[in-house]
Amino acid sequence: MEEKDKKEQEIKAEEQNEEILKVTEKAIEMLRTVFDPEIPVNVYDLGLIYKIDYKPEDKSLHVDMTLTAPHCPMADFIMEDVRQKLLSVDGPEKLDLRLVFEPEWTQDMMSEEAKLELGYL
Repeated sequence: MEEKDKKEQEIKAEEQNEEILKVTEKAIEMLRTVFDPEIPVNVYDLGLIYKIDYKPEDKSLHVDMTLTAPHCPMADFIMEDVRQKLLSVDGPEKLDLRLVFEPEWTQDMMSEEAKLELGYL
């Protein structure tokens, strides 16, 4: 009986891992459609997304993000766009979107593609 229970737990853990991966990939895909109107690069490649954590147990998606500057004039617009895009992801029923400023964002956090697009390479 123990071996059957262990196998069932392994299968359940594998299914949860697949669900986490699927939701995370879809969240990233959606975040790559959100742009700061002042910068022609999406928020994900800019390095503004610090954490994407999906919990299948309670179907909650936790995302920590920052802005290029604490007093970004487009903050409300960007946050609402991120919120709407993440709410469209299949799976999560709850969204915890947090704006954080630690660690402070730097240009080093950008992807190579973003640096190339903005002329830093």
